[in-house]
Amino acid sequence: MTGEETIGLQPAGDGGPHVFVESLEQPMLAADDEHHLRRVLRIRDGDPVTLSDAAGRWCAARFGSQPEPYSDTIFVPRPDPLITVGFVVPKGDRPSWIVQKLTELGVDRILPLSSQRSVVRWDGERGEKHLERLRSVARAAAMQSRQVRIPRIEPMQPAAPVAAQRGVARTHRDGNPPTLDLPTLLVGPEGGWDPDEFGSDEARIGLGPSVLRSETAAITAGAVLMMLRSRLVREHSA
Repeated sequence: MTGEETIGLQPAGDGGPHVFVESLEQPMLAADDEHHLRRVLRIRDGDPVTLSDAAGRWCAARFGSQPEPYSDTIFVPRPDPLITVGFVVPKGDRPSWIVQKLTELGVDRILPLSSQRSVVRWDGERGEKHLERLRSVARAAAMQSRQVRIPRIEPMQPAAPVAAQRGVARTHRDGNPPTLDLPTLLVGPEGGWDPDEFGSDEARIGLGPSVLRSETAAITAGAVLMMLRSRLVREHSA
């Protein structure tokens, strides 16, 4: 590898499986990643892979326990604005599914939330285990979708203080059209937000006329914001 760094606008290009390493200068595969590549994907030494440091940099390499980079390093700048989706945590394995899909979309930050009508509560050691699980899901999904960063997943927190921050809106059927002026969207629980949790009309964003399940709303919120940021759709004009 020449070591030269160039600027790219897209995630890691095609070139075999994509995997995260601590350093692109001296890459070493984590044991679980190497096992997955060798035993599940049947990758052989010398086959092409792409490596990323999860900080926006990636390069092409030849597979092995110590991969051999052979291309320049590409740096992908962070897009603007940063996209955040928060969701009141539903029961079962749905939080993992939400995190997986939001990661595939390229969302930058994910916030598990509690609210006045929450059913799920993550406290203490149990909360740490759930958080570790979600971060593991996000890492795997980021590799599968060839991302060069892993979304930041924060510990569960109450929705109300988050909703009071600048640039944050809550989703609601009667809300306004999505806008990048409000790049953080919060999705409520199955029973909806408690009336005391609603803010001003300007801080409500609609996702369509249907009543969506919480996981569907979270993915829709992430997809709409990502399409706006990618300029695949245009913002609503009055």
